[in-house]
Amino acid sequence: MEFLQKYRTNIILFFCTACTTYLVNGPYYSIAIMTILLSHEMGHFVMCRKYGVEATAPYFIPVPFPPFGTFGAVIKMKSHIPSKKALFDIGAAGPLAGLVFAIPAVIIGLSLSEIRAVPTTADTHYLGLGEPFLFTWLSWLVVGDVAEGLDIYLHPVAFAGWAGLFVTALNLLPIGQLDGGHIIYALFGEKSEFIYKVGIFAFCCIAMFYYPGWILFAVLLLIFGFRHPAPLDAHTPLDGRRRLIGLGLLVIFALCFTPAPLKF
Repeated sequence: MEFLQKYRTNIILFFCTACTTYLVNGPYYSIAIMTILLSHEMGHFVMCRKYGVEATAPYFIPVPFPPFGTFGAVIKMKSHIPSKKALFDIGAAGPLAGLVFAIPAVIIGLSLSEIRAVPTTADTHYLGLGEPFLFTWLSWLVVGDVAEGLDIYLHPVAFAGWAGLFVTALNLLPIGQLDGGHIIYALFGEKSEFIYKVGIFAFCCIAMFYYPGWILFAVLLLIFGFRHPAPLDAHTPLDGRRRLIGLGLLVIFALCFTPAPLKF
């Protein structure tokens, strides 16, 4: 009973999000996307526990309308991060844990998907997805070349996997207090502020001139994205292994990001 009392809000939001994702895209999507989101947040949570950083359990955000049925999930850190090593591990653990489930979801979902004729522009129910390079490569690997005039109609599990890659890319943006911002600060320290500014400028250009759907997120980045609190030990540098992992995560960001994710 004490457990239920302590995590009552978290549990309620979890089941509400399970319901909204179920209503939006069905049970297979709901199970897959909830698994991906939970694994991402638990990656952060476990690393916070490892380094003695006080953090909440994941709070899921239900949204009762398409396309996702959720705005994801968050945890809140309530105490200072002790070192760059801890900051890096906490930031990196979420995206890596999420990918462990997102990539298999894409592969399994694509194997269950159908190939049909591309709908006409009059079909207002058609939702086109921008394809990051990783998704395109996995599609080619699983489905092969698709003839002109045809398209892959994603199984709900494949759509959950695509959403998992989308969430991974957003979190790995090298800006502010996003996961990518944690990683960049751990790698470059105070020099990361310049990288944040370049990242925010590039993202705002995409939002203004290429894909207006990013406008709200760009505004949030302008408000919250320029600074990052320093860990208690801001001087001890990362070891070589973590620097290589950090470089790999930047590559993963590039492979998962698409400038125009949804095309209605």
